[in-house]
Amino acid sequence: MNFPSDPGPIGVFDSGYGGLTILHQLRQILPQYDFMYLGDNARAPYGARSFDVVYEFTRQAVVRLFEMGCHLIILGCNTASAKALRTIQQNDLPKIDPSRRVLGVIRPTAEVIGSLTQSRHVGVLATEGTIKSESYNLEIQKLNPDIHVSGVACPFWVPLVEYNEADSPGADYFVKKRIDEIMRKDPLIDCLILGCTHYPLLMPKILKYLPQGVRVVPQGEYVADSLRDYLERHPQIEQQCSKGATVHYLTTENPAKFKESAQLFLHENVEVENITLG
Repeated sequence: MNFPSDPGPIGVFDSGYGGLTILHQLRQILPQYDFMYLGDNARAPYGARSFDVVYEFTRQAVVRLFEMGCHLIILGCNTASAKALRTIQQNDLPKIDPSRRVLGVIRPTAEVIGSLTQSRHVGVLATEGTIKSESYNLEIQKLNPDIHVSGVACPFWVPLVEYNEADSPGADYFVKKRIDEIMRKDPLIDCLILGCTHYPLLMPKILKYLPQGVRVVPQGEYVADSLRDYLERHPQIEQQCSKGATVHYLTTENPAKFKESAQLFLHENVEVENITLG
């Protein structure tokens, strides 16, 4: 495949809108770079889909972002990071273009959690797909074999956010239920990883029901810090990232719907272009 060779934006991909929380932090820490956000909103959510389907959808998005000039892509989606990242890195990139890079959101969180937990007991709240993949367990224990990891799937949390119900009284029931469940599973947990990029929008409810002394670990700042370090360590990749402080938004869904939902995450108006994948 022949992709544009000039420097281009950093791609950020998510199945839906949650990756906008990652994009927001990337823009805070790396404001000089151009970004291109692609939401596969027409086929979201990915959480309950099979490994094969998530891999194929993610691969299509990665190829499209490469075609649009990206040399570096962040999978701002835990499900895609859990189910597709390794295959894309190991099998696809060597054939597609070995000079391009695709990174995920699980590893950066796994790298910092060892310095955050005192009890060495960590909880993960995420989608069904991410929990079933055990990606957090594997990544954390690869770096910190002494840490005990417990996970609970939160199937209703993403719809609560996407349907703008995160502040509703109904959200309290679902948030409290899952927090109670994970604390029953392991009462020694002192750090709770929000393993889905939608979940920071439920933060007020999460903090309301979380036991005192348990630290919430959202991913955005750690992913952004990790990317800054990565670019410093890989100047040949950094030079392929254009710097005009712009953001271009793409969606596979209705642009008007994307604009409305994006305001929940970014608190700003965005211009968005419709594209098709597959």
